[in-house]
Amino acid sequence: MKDHHVPQEHLSAFARRLAEEERSAGTVEKYLRDAGAFLEWLAGAPVNREAVTGWKAHLVRSGYRPATINSMLAALNTFLRFIGLEDCRVRALRVQRRLFQSEERELSRQEYQRLLDTARTLGRDRLALVMETICAAGIRVSEMRYITVEAARSGQADIALKGKVRTILLPGKLCRKLLKYARQQKTASGEIFLTKSGKPLSRRQIWAEMKRLCLRAGVAPTKVFPHNLRHLFARTFYQATRDVAKLADVLGHSSIETTRIYLISTGAQHRRDLDRLRLVR
Repeated sequence: MKDHHVPQEHLSAFARRLAEEERSAGTVEKYLRDAGAFLEWLAGAPVNREAVTGWKAHLVRSGYRPATINSMLAALNTFLRFIGLEDCRVRALRVQRRLFQSEERELSRQEYQRLLDTARTLGRDRLALVMETICAAGIRVSEMRYITVEAARSGQADIALKGKVRTILLPGKLCRKLLKYARQQKTASGEIFLTKSGKPLSRRQIWAEMKRLCLRAGVAPTKVFPHNLRHLFARTFYQATRDVAKLADVLGHSSIETTRIYLISTGAQHRRDLDRLRLVR
């Protein structure tokens, strides 16, 4: 197999391609980070199948979780396809479907409420409303830009992402709070959540502000990140409706299998289910 040297400039072209494909800002950032980490690890060595296999083994030895490794390999494989090196791509690790998730990562409704209460106590009303919006609407943090004054007035938002458009309904109480906040900020139209300079709030900024609440709210940092609010929405919605197909549509998932990941119970719940079997005499 022929070796190939890949200049760093290819990353810029890769970023442009991802943007053209309407990938989210978070996805673009992650793919560039993972592809860049591989090139840095190569330290100028040529790219071939053996090198990519070596990178995969390096990730395993480094103690990354299988899901994280597969995510990084998916990003790298996409980059390799873009630069015409499809024959260098490697397979993901085979991982048995999880029956339950770590209790260290599942955000409970009570913990969510403590985060909101703490944010308001500290005068971080914008952050509290941002968290409520993500959680009550079940949106990705990259979809916050579709929460506009017009959407709050109509009670629904049309979200265009990954080449698809879906319409989500916004709870009436949330709409009233959003419009009240917009009036306070003198925002007559367009995006509701903006910085003082008028720019949209970034994923990184929202993530950092949430992390600063952890200690004061008494919630483990491993549970506090924007996407976990979407997971809480998914679990709560499913508990109320028991309709996984409808939930998949609401979340914008192409596959119900993706939605099922959001509904995995904690180990504690799994143990309770096992105890109810009463198979130990």
